[in-house]
Amino acid sequence: MVSRLRKVLVRTPTTVGDFVGTAQWREPDRDSLLSQHAEFVRLLESCGADVFVGDPVDNLVDAVYTHDPAIMTPFGAVLLRMRKPVRRPEPALMRADFERLGVPIVGELSAPAYSDGGDKVWLDAHTLLVGRGYRTNAAAIDQLRALLGPRGVDVVGLDLPHYQGPDAVLHLMSVISPISYDLAVVYEHLAPVALIELLDERGISRITVDEEEMLTQGGNILAVAPGEVVLAAGNDKVRTKLLAAGVTVHEFAGTDVAVKGDGGPTCLTQPLWRT
Repeated sequence: MVSRLRKVLVRTPTTVGDFVGTAQWREPDRDSLLSQHAEFVRLLESCGADVFVGDPVDNLVDAVYTHDPAIMTPFGAVLLRMRKPVRRPEPALMRADFERLGVPIVGELSAPAYSDGGDKVWLDAHTLLVGRGYRTNAAAIDQLRALLGPRGVDVVGLDLPHYQGPDAVLHLMSVISPISYDLAVVYEHLAPVALIELLDERGISRITVDEEEMLTQGGNILAVAPGEVVLAAGNDKVRTKLLAAGVTVHEFAGTDVAVKGDGGPTCLTQPLWRT
């Protein structure tokens, strides 16, 4: 998740839909959604990535967060089964995108499993951390182990806290963003103890983020290369810490496309290929 980002899939946001009632966003400026997303795409391209842009889908406002319907692995994609009712059509949309782009699909989850891509973190090519919470259940972790274990991947389940309950968005990537091979940004207040212990065992240092900036996506950071990241603007405290650690920081305006929907720059991307 920190190697050089070469190819990535994003989706243009729709401006048609019930953002507040059905999707549980804060009401965004719908023109700003489009301009901020376009700025984000230009930034990814300036960082050297080939960006494939999917079409907007009316009434599926969460579909802009392309990280969640699938897990990309070294072998191809695993399509997920999403718990949030309004998001359930998204894996089928992503299947169509993958088929159009020639991305291999190595499997998909089936009932009773459900999972979001935001609950996964690759520590390396052979270690996949999966958060068990209200968006990803134990059955999903079991199915991922059965699918990826024979391919040499250790799938490590980590229990997430209750926090604000089943209607709130709390993914594993709400509490950790890998920055480089030996550095991560962590919101320690909600981090599983097993995660902190694993980072310490691996020699992965932590930059902490506080609750204020966690809520404005300061903890959801996209690495485009080791020690080079994309951050939603306005998270000045974590930005200062990153710069002090020698990290190159690129910022984009995310007040509407990221913060209003509780999805940062990682959530806005489905990385297809890293080197």
